[in-house]
Amino acid sequence: MTQPQTIPSLVTDRVKEALAVTLRGCEELIPQDDWIKKLARSEATGTPLRIKLGLDPTAPDIHIGHTVVLNKMRQLQDLGHTVIFLIGDFTSLIGDPSGRNTTRPPLTREQIEVNAQTYYRQASMVLDPSKTEIRYNSEWGDTLGSRGMIQLAAKYTVARMMERNDFHDRFHAGTPISVHEFLYPLMQGYDSVALKSDLELGGTDQKFNLLVGRHLQAEYGQEPQCILTMPLLEGTDGVEKMSKSKGNYIGISEEANTMFAKVLSISDVLMWRWYTLLSFKSEADIATLKAEVAAGRNPKDAKVALAKEITARFHNAAAAEAAEQDFINRSKGGIPDEIAELTLPLGEGSTSMGIGALLKAAGLAASSGEGNRLIDGGGVRVDSSAISDKGLKLGAGTYVLQVGKRKFARVTLA
Repeated sequence: MTQPQTIPSLVTDRVKEALAVTLRGCEELIPQDDWIKKLARSEATGTPLRIKLGLDPTAPDIHIGHTVVLNKMRQLQDLGHTVIFLIGDFTSLIGDPSGRNTTRPPLTREQIEVNAQTYYRQASMVLDPSKTEIRYNSEWGDTLGSRGMIQLAAKYTVARMMERNDFHDRFHAGTPISVHEFLYPLMQGYDSVALKSDLELGGTDQKFNLLVGRHLQAEYGQEPQCILTMPLLEGTDGVEKMSKSKGNYIGISEEANTMFAKVLSISDVLMWRWYTLLSFKSEADIATLKAEVAAGRNPKDAKVALAKEITARFHNAAAAEAAEQDFINRSKGGIPDEIAELTLPLGEGSTSMGIGALLKAAGLAASSGEGNRLIDGGGVRVDSSAISDKGLKLGAGTYVLQVGKRKFARVTLA
């Protein structure tokens, strides 16, 4: 992780503050001295710096792991700098090879357009839309043409490209590397040229691509951008990086109650890392909270505060308060205000329905057998009373069924 270097004595307090905001939670700031100079020049001239983040719309939804870099963008945006949210509709046609051991299938134009429609709407939950410049790299990618692409490719060597870990490893493993994959870091770097970027952000897996941007800007006679890499956020399991495929994610479009409960499920250790990377609280406030917990305060208080902050950001304060109350109700075995309601027929000639079959019919178990296993495990309640009898039959009437802490249904048998 980047450590603060000796700051020149002539640097103003405002520049020092901006540097501290930049460094919070970051992995690397390259080169830090150049960033200090850019900040000082910006303050002296009143000219905002241009800060770029590029995202390829490879999937329609964003999870909170993606918002680590968006949070940093917002922090720098709040300091008065220009934020450029770049949608990589052109680079998506190539496919980012970062961290890949096989060639990534490129997306179709139709897939890209569908995904891009939701990307910025979701990013706007973090960024200030009124102060954000939206760009698409097809603006210059489509017009570059064959001649321009050849001229661009001439500005970088194959030897430098093969220094990249994933290309190096694939080459020595005999795994195919398609020529078009070399174009991805070149085009991402050219985005910085087109946008005259002062700082580009990305995850640690994007470091090579960001450095290509610095190189190409120098080749085109521009002042090279600085690069800021942010760590990849561990998911709710505290082990693997957050990923939908691993099931350890929190989608920013998830309903408030689910979001709140998922944040509360993380470990006390992981909570502090999430505070650094996801919270907008000051580092001083976080340090105070951490000291209070170390002195004996219940760590759950700090976790609830984090859950409410994150839930309010992607919903609103009222939804966060309601989600907290819902979690309390569930923890106490209470019934939430809003649950699924359905009416089920008993069937001709029947006066009751077995509990296993009822759980299946209500969508609370995949089968009657699973319902019975849930009963054996002590995870089934009817009207808040625990059920242990798998032979229980319920007659006509209305019942609240509960499986575990989070599955409820109000069922009317008629």
